[in-house]
Amino acid sequence: MIRHVSHLGLLVGLALLAVPADAFAAASVNGRWLTEDGKAIVTIEPCGATVCGRIVRILAPTPNGPPVDSNNPDKTLRQRRILGLEVLSGFIDKGKDWRGRIYSPEEGRTYRSILARNANGTLDVQGCIAFFCKSQTWKPVR
Repeated sequence: MIRHVSHLGLLVGLALLAVPADAFAAASVNGRWLTEDGKAIVTIEPCGATVCGRIVRILAPTPNGPPVDSNNPDKTLRQRRILGLEVLSGFIDKGKDWRGRIYSPEEGRTYRSILARNANGTLDVQGCIAFFCKSQTWKPVR
């Protein structure tokens, strides 16, 4: 009887190895997303072996011309335009979510980030320092 149980455990273990890797993949985050504050649309798509996101449309008008990355700590980057700026970088599928980095042009800082697709189709976007995270919910743009 004991021998039968150990064979059963081995069979279950082998069956789990046969499950395709995608069965443990996070839901896709690719697409066009409206930021929570409604100021921009970000397109998320594959960038080589990772996933990244760029600002593809700015919805909040600025009186002094196109918005630039004026809060960047690198003075040489403060005049680059926000439109087209990569704000999500290096995201890798971690099974239940995507992990990478997020840049906030409003703060001029880059944070550790987690992206997760919700059942209702929205996207949870977190920016974290140590154990403290700030969350936003982005809506899909059709």
